[in-house]
Amino acid sequence: MQKEEAFYIGYITKTKGLKGEVQLYFEFDAYEDLDLDVVFADMNGKMVPFFVESHKLYPNNTGLFYFEDLDHIDKAQALVKKKIYMPLSKMPERDEDDFGYEDLKGFTVTDETQGELGEILEVHEYPQQFVATLLYKEKEILFPLNEDMIIEIDEEEKTLLVDLPEGLLDLYLNA
Repeated sequence: MQKEEAFYIGYITKTKGLKGEVQLYFEFDAYEDLDLDVVFADMNGKMVPFFVESHKLYPNNTGLFYFEDLDHIDKAQALVKKKIYMPLSKMPERDEDDFGYEDLKGFTVTDETQGELGEILEVHEYPQQFVATLLYKEKEILFPLNEDMIIEIDEEEKTLLVDLPEGLLDLYLNA
């Protein structure tokens, strides 16, 4: 399987115990909806399958996993900090009206005072918030996506009206 045929769900944070159990931190929102029978680890650019023997999910975006043939801490150690993927065919279906911040990629951003800023190139999820990246005056600008900043989202026109804090753009432009 190639990386283009997969979607990212999280990464292995640590081993637990001596029998090869690992902790997976999920960066995928609806991780409880995933069919976790096989996952793929990015091992130096190769997608290596790991078959789930058993797992337990927790509400803090983590889960503990035993994989087939990983029966010792030394074998499991190789997975620590590795990104974990699943095949696109296993992506959970979303409701049509289920719109998330990550869906804003490709939207044109307009600030109330500065005018049109550009198109959102990426949306990253961090533990506390989502952050959008766009190119403005040939500089990469990052800004948080939250209810305080967003004034209006127009899904039809693919536009986002925001009210960025005063001086935020200057920080990037004068850097």
